[in-house]
Amino acid sequence: MTRATLTDVLTPALAQGYAVAGVVCLGWEDARAYTRAAELERLPIILQAGPGARAHMPISVWGAMFGELAKSVSVPVVSHLDHGTSLEECAAAIAAGFSSVMFDGSALPLSLNIARTAEIAEMAHAAGVSCEGEIGYVGYADGAKSRGTDPEEAARFAQETGIDAMAISIGNVHLQQEKHHGLDRNRLAAIEALCDIPLVIHGGSGVPVRERQDLARMSKICKFNIGTELRMGFGAALSHVMSEQPAEFDRIKILGQTEEALVALTRPILRALKP
Repeated sequence: MTRATLTDVLTPALAQGYAVAGVVCLGWEDARAYTRAAELERLPIILQAGPGARAHMPISVWGAMFGELAKSVSVPVVSHLDHGTSLEECAAAIAAGFSSVMFDGSALPLSLNIARTAEIAEMAHAAGVSCEGEIGYVGYADGAKSRGTDPEEAARFAQETGIDAMAISIGNVHLQQEKHHGLDRNRLAAIEALCDIPLVIHGGSGVPVRERQDLARMSKICKFNIGTELRMGFGAALSHVMSEQPAEFDRIKILGQTEEALVALTRPILRALKP
């Protein structure tokens, strides 16, 4: 069993200068592909169930599935609730076997975000589970606009909540299909000067691979969330299989081939963040 918490994998990442991928999962085949890729690369991985995943499948099923995948490999596997919306949802994830929860109070006023995140962090720690919070607001491509993280607010947030990792907004955007021009290094440096905990970039698909590599080695960013990039790869692989074999109807065969392609796609993404 290689079930790990966020702290288990991010503490050495911060100390040794590398980052760990938080991969957004939507089903069995993609989650298994990511776990297999991590095993082949001999690297830890963070399997994440976000709001879309939880709308598609009950949180108890995600917890059981991630637990089974953790038992199937020898590398550390974190079962992570991404963008939890309430104490009740985070508590349900902990009861379902998740080893890490994120409470996203980034749209709330600072004092309320601190209070709610601190309450959830305390609950998580009492259960031996890690907790991620978010300060500033990471927007969405063609959607809500970002609000950059204020360094002094970040320092207060980290200290008063007791979280294990902090998601920040420095030009990163959710759901980007293209790599953008880069992140705000000046804002990042100001945050790092005041905060000592591992930092997290949501919307990692929009960050150029070379920049991910540089930041993994040279900054306190220890976790990059990767979702859109991998979903695009899964969709492309599935389309290719179906176009090459239009008469095939066996789901296991179709998704089995798609999964193999996703393993191959995921390996270099994980490798780029390694020490």
